[in-house]
Amino acid sequence: MNVLLIGSGGREHALAWKLAQSSGLDTLYAAPGNPGIAQHATIAALDTADHRAVIDFVRGHQIGLVVVGPEVPLVAGLADDLRAIGVPVFGPGREAARLEGSKGFTKDLCTRVGIPTARYFRVTSKDGALACLDDFAKDGQLRCVIKADGLAAGKGVVVAMSRIEAEDAISALFADGPAEAVIEEFLEGEEASLFVLCDGDATASFGSAQDHKRVGDGDIGPNTGGMGAYSPAAVLTPALEEQAMREIVRPTIDSLAAAGTPYIGVLYAGLMLTADGPKLIEYNVRFGDPECQVLMARFSGDLLATLLAVAEGRLADLPAPAFADDVALTVVMAANGYPGTPATGGSIDGIDAAEATGATVFQAGTREDAGQLVAAGGRVLAITATGRDVATAQAAAYRAVDAIDFPTGFCRRDIGWRAIG
Repeated sequence: MNVLLIGSGGREHALAWKLAQSSGLDTLYAAPGNPGIAQHATIAALDTADHRAVIDFVRGHQIGLVVVGPEVPLVAGLADDLRAIGVPVFGPGREAARLEGSKGFTKDLCTRVGIPTARYFRVTSKDGALACLDDFAKDGQLRCVIKADGLAAGKGVVVAMSRIEAEDAISALFADGPAEAVIEEFLEGEEASLFVLCDGDATASFGSAQDHKRVGDGDIGPNTGGMGAYSPAAVLTPALEEQAMREIVRPTIDSLAAAGTPYIGVLYAGLMLTADGPKLIEYNVRFGDPECQVLMARFSGDLLATLLAVAEGRLADLPAPAFADDVALTVVMAANGYPGTPATGGSIDGIDAAEATGATVFQAGTREDAGQLVAAGGRVLAITATGRDVATAQAAAYRAVDAIDFPTGFCRRDIGWRAIG
């Protein structure tokens, strides 16, 4: 079978790496791809925002499955347009993708069907946002979370630990005029990410992970798209996972199906494990990045067969997804300046030496310049290793990191520190 993979980041490199191991694969195409993805796929010169061009490519290359990696094409309705011509697609349609495309849509769904989540207000003006802050004050201290309503590449969230921080975040959010946001209560507990496959009806757990959003060691500094992750998340016990499936994921899937917008793809539930049980922080409608890298490092099944079964509504016919017992841990190397303006163009060497240690290096923001691999984005590499526990996987990942020569890049040196502690 010929497969088209949409995307160009570290998530898509991990998917390409795993898809290339599938026995049923004939040719894997990727658009727009990156130099790492090109090691496993034929790069297609294709504007993925041009749905007509994607349809023509799919028809002309006998594509049997399209795997959409990023959220932007899903929110734009690419999966709908491909399904309209009878092509199996791994990824939700436009309406179901609103789970990530609109924070307000998701919070309202939670209220409607009784899904446990943080108390919130939807706001559309600076004055309205400021007016609701007092509702989040407790014992003289104001703590809240301010989220831009639309897509923000994992960086549109401010955790405000004081009124000054909250007011500054609101001012920045509305600095360019009208906007929409969700302001919600600050939840206390451990965060964990649960991944669930869904074919519109049947569901199957696809592992767990914990990521590190803050840019600095010790989880300090601004939020990023993710500076590292590990899987599985031991804090998400089987009992808590079953509770999250029952109280959060299943009601969401059923609500979308009842509305005539069934969810097809992977649903990424960001959870806070509170004293009152799991609560939903937010949904993503695709594999996380860098969570995908650690999930693919542990997944022991045939990825193509699994994703095709989801796309064709046959998930219930498959055995439960199987994962290695080992822990996988990934460390993101980012370009200096990230998550602000990254310093692009810096040379990258030593990937072969890093992989000689047993790790796998997934490329994200990279390009080739006259035969030299250089940085072309904020998050550039995800160095991924496995081990019998978090500490062992961490040590293996950092051995590989130290083999890479990326003078204009940086990474956190403590990925996995909470689990090890």
